[in-house]
Amino acid sequence: MWVILRKDLAIERRTGEILSSLLLLALLMVLVFAFTLEPERLRDPGLLAGLLWATLLFSSTLAFGRSVVLEREAGAWTALAMAPIDRGAVFLGKVAANLVLLLGAAILVLPVMAVLLGTRALVPSALLGLSLVLGTTGMAAAGTLGAALASRTRAREVLLPIVTFPLLAPLLIAVVRTTAGGLVGTPLVALRPWLVLLGSFDLVFLVVGWLTFDHVLED
Repeated sequence: MWVILRKDLAIERRTGEILSSLLLLALLMVLVFAFTLEPERLRDPGLLAGLLWATLLFSSTLAFGRSVVLEREAGAWTALAMAPIDRGAVFLGKVAANLVLLLGAAILVLPVMAVLLGTRALVPSALLGLSLVLGTTGMAAAGTLGAALASRTRAREVLLPIVTFPLLAPLLIAVVRTTAGGLVGTPLVALRPWLVLLGSFDLVFLVVGWLTFDHVLED
């Protein structure tokens, strides 16, 4: 697991493709909304939360697909399948690498968006950090599993969002609610059902991916 994590992060450190692409996408989405919505609506913390997770959703397909396709094209996927290691550990390592990238991107993008949108009445709380961690964990788990499945087909670039976006719908609904609450200082107790949903989503996809990745890894 730790070897896979270090390897994926080393590749991103050398290239910087994912973080740079995400920041550019965030800037473009802010500009689009700036030209289509009224200034008062742009300053709504709820819009900031929704825009943040929409940006992470669209840009994450690049991270998930790249983390698998590069290894398939280089033949490393076959080597992983033949290696005498726990296949679930490979899945967890890739999830951890994607989680670090997504969480780092969210931390970088959120203040940039808040400044560009001129968002008001922000009172960040610990709930915001918890939302970011739970949201990116579930996105990384479901996205990594979906990318591994889609990589077995020729139309993987098209199939990946088709597979992952519907799966991530419950997570996105919940995490936008909790992130918006964390931005304005809403008490954690008031959003407990959404946090339970996020935690359950994360647990389900981590366990399912860990148990099934043995079959996914085989061609």
